[in-house]
Amino acid sequence: MADWRFGAGIWMFCQFVDRYATDAYGPPATTLDAIASAGEVEGLEVLDINYPFGDGIGVSDVREALARHNLSAQAITPHIYMREFARGAFTNPDPALRKRALDRCREGIEVARELGAKYVKFWPGQDGYDYPLQADYGWLWEQSVGAVRELANSAPDMQFAIEYKLKEPRTHMFFCNAATTILAIQDMGVDNVGVVLDVGHSLFAKETPAEALRLAHRFDRLASVEINDNWREWDDDLAAGSIHLVETLEVMLTLREIGWSEPLLLDQFPFRENPVAAARESIRTIRQLDALVDRIDREALADARRRQDALAAQRLVLDLLLT
Repeated sequence: MADWRFGAGIWMFCQFVDRYATDAYGPPATTLDAIASAGEVEGLEVLDINYPFGDGIGVSDVREALARHNLSAQAITPHIYMREFARGAFTNPDPALRKRALDRCREGIEVARELGAKYVKFWPGQDGYDYPLQADYGWLWEQSVGAVRELANSAPDMQFAIEYKLKEPRTHMFFCNAATTILAIQDMGVDNVGVVLDVGHSLFAKETPAEALRLAHRFDRLASVEINDNWREWDDDLAAGSIHLVETLEVMLTLREIGWSEPLLLDQFPFRENPVAAARESIRTIRQLDALVDRIDREALADARRRQDALAAQRLVLDLLLT
């Protein structure tokens, strides 16, 4: 069994809002409250933290809270997908707003340095389009690629990571799947930008997450792995392995095969569940699936793969799960 380390997006321990319950699920929670809740999860060591932190909360406050709860910052994710960037961050038609997005990212880079975070994550959820004929696709490419290139070149000491997603909040997001994101990064011509492989986003994009992992690894662009689940029609951000158990097992097998050793992060939105309990259950499930990886007959699996014998490969796993 691998000695996995675990982390989570800090938003997992915050208040949730949807377009129906606009008064939010759960009590209000500041960044410091969320850090305290994360500290209650046994096995959780690192956090992906949104920036800005909120009114009156500074870097020193966050640093002290992390230390108090035996946590550390794994990533800083700048808020470049909020309402102010409704028409885009890197691709906003207003040059002043594009500059504001870049400035916020630059601030996030400094915060990441101060907190010792491993990478700065970009999730430009408002970059893209909603209707046919709305966008100049070439211009979207140039602005998205150019903005991340500029930021990466400005901080060669920092690792950056792009989290792709098919849609939401835009109906079509620019960084929409693994292949497009890797191509865009290759076009940047930089070495310090990689991909966040979010298992739920990969499922949502109708990818096979283990295959997307292999693709990112092949091009040496895998920067982080986030684990959750969904029904493949929306980014439900459910507990790990709750729907696609076998595919999540294949992810754990693939992580072993590529020698991945960085923390596995939980990206969940437990609207109606207790966040601490949801995190505990996901960590438990991931560990159980990883233990199953040790029991798979690897030689038999390799033989089944060589022959592309689907039933034999499936049986190796189903026998472990069902007997």
